[in-house]
Amino acid sequence: MTGTETALAEFLETLQPYADLPPDARQALAAEITTQSYSEGDTVYSFGVPLTGLYIVRRGEIEVRDEYGAPVSILGPRNSFGERGLARDGLAATTATATQATELLILPAESFRALIDSHETARRFFDRARKDRPRRADLATSRVETLMSRRLVTAPPDTTAQDAARRMHDAGVSSLCITEGDTLTGIVTIRDLSARIVAEGRSGGTPVSEIMTADPITLPPQALGSDVLHMMVERRIGHLPVTEGGRLVGIVTQTDLTRWQAVSSAEIVSEIVHCDTVEAMAEVTARIPQLLVQLVASGLRHDVVTRLITDIADAATRRLLKLAHDAQGDAPVRYVWCACGSQGRQEQTGVSDQDNCLILSDDATEADLEWFAEFARFISDGLHACGYVYCPGDMMATNPRWCQPVRVWRDYFHRWINRPVPEAQMLASVMFDLRPIGGELALFDALQHDTLEDASKNSIFVSHMISNSLKHQPPLGLIRSFATIRSGEHKNTLDLKHNGVVPITDLARVYAIRGALTAVNTRRRIEEARARGLLSQSGGQGLLDAYDLIAETRLEHQCTRIGNGEAPDNYLAPSTLSDFDRSHLRDAFVVVKGLQSALGHGRGMLG
Repeated sequence: MTGTETALAEFLETLQPYADLPPDARQALAAEITTQSYSEGDTVYSFGVPLTGLYIVRRGEIEVRDEYGAPVSILGPRNSFGERGLARDGLAATTATATQATELLILPAESFRALIDSHETARRFFDRARKDRPRRADLATSRVETLMSRRLVTAPPDTTAQDAARRMHDAGVSSLCITEGDTLTGIVTIRDLSARIVAEGRSGGTPVSEIMTADPITLPPQALGSDVLHMMVERRIGHLPVTEGGRLVGIVTQTDLTRWQAVSSAEIVSEIVHCDTVEAMAEVTARIPQLLVQLVASGLRHDVVTRLITDIADAATRRLLKLAHDAQGDAPVRYVWCACGSQGRQEQTGVSDQDNCLILSDDATEADLEWFAEFARFISDGLHACGYVYCPGDMMATNPRWCQPVRVWRDYFHRWINRPVPEAQMLASVMFDLRPIGGELALFDALQHDTLEDASKNSIFVSHMISNSLKHQPPLGLIRSFATIRSGEHKNTLDLKHNGVVPITDLARVYAIRGALTAVNTRRRIEEARARGLLSQSGGQGLLDAYDLIAETRLEHQCTRIGNGEAPDNYLAPSTLSDFDRSHLRDAFVVVKGLQSALGHGRGMLG
């Protein structure tokens, strides 16, 4: 082999699926690859033209657009493209343009097809057109438990750095999970050994407890692959442990996430992380409507789409927290910034205002509250500029009522639970959907646990929350018609938010309160309620099916408006639906109405 071919083979060994090929197969591919350089603005290929091969970005950046000119993704080093067209008719399914000086590796089309025919690992990797799964959705829809490695390499905290390096070398891994029993206490990577032992000239006998990342961030097996990708991009990490009930069960690394699905939402998150001004962030979040259209068109399930959209809001919030600290300095006391509403439930669509609050440690003083008032104003203004408009009900951390120490929050929940007057029911409906976004998460965890315990044991409060959940009714009219809005700007339409998804969200919240379930996401609440016996198997499945249909109809309606150059909203005219779709939508509303009736008539939680 020539020196160039050797370098290419070594490069391929760092990429999937080539890393899983036999060495001689990689070497053969390296001998067939050619290189091509492009200047900024150069077109690599245009939609519909014959493809010469599979492209791999070695250096630079490529923008991919669909046949209508809509952006699909931004690809950086180690990403490949062109395989979709090669796998179909050999014609480009997209247009690819260099956005900066770029060097590409080109595997000829004949070599690419031979690779697919000869190696199952490559065939599985590039199979993105199967009819039994959504296009460009494998990573986004796969649960972490299907991506993670269960072959764990662990060590106790007193393991020396030298022994840790030996264990990683022998196992052929790049990280070591530090555990005490089944409990994860830290993680050490090859980069840690390089930066904290070799670079600092420390002894190989140094315990890993001194160089490890203690209490690393983790995800549960039920999380999505896109959650891992976004977490890695935002926090700049390459290894993410997977835990269940505090027990280490697996790990996901960057090499597990080499597929290109969901890259567009990850790119937006990545851009937000690197924005230095609110104005720059607003330019990035302005692309969310088009991303929504792209995700829905890809065939992703509604809860995956809204999770990806919410991930962007979370990243924007955390970036604003960082910018606020850059401007004001460190916080005077510990705090946690929480989102509620659709962001809290990870259910944001193309129409989202902001709902948030601040929970402060109990040692906060009046002076500290003034500091946080300015802090909250900066973040809320920034979110507004990014398209997350101010909450019309003032449910924001800028409202002094929602920027308070833990003891005040405990008192709020205690009063709402023990005196569930109408205002208390309304506030509880919002605040039981809290989810921590940034800061000291422990401030929230204890509050949530104690509040759910108190609420679940108070039958009077649960009864009032059931009554509150019946205030939003599905839009069912007489015989087979819908009860549309009778007057005003949205006359003769269905409100797919307040009369569509909100009744289901309210039901799921009741199940969560009754069962002290920590889940906040609506679909997750229903799934957990069914698993716990709070909801019958048939009732739970019916509600999930109804929720899916209504929520997906809502997203499709929003995407239609975006495609027509209109602002997305929640008001659907039934006349725009086919007879088939109208019938199924009405059936979904009937399911929801039936479960509401079961609760309202004292038939408990089963439905």
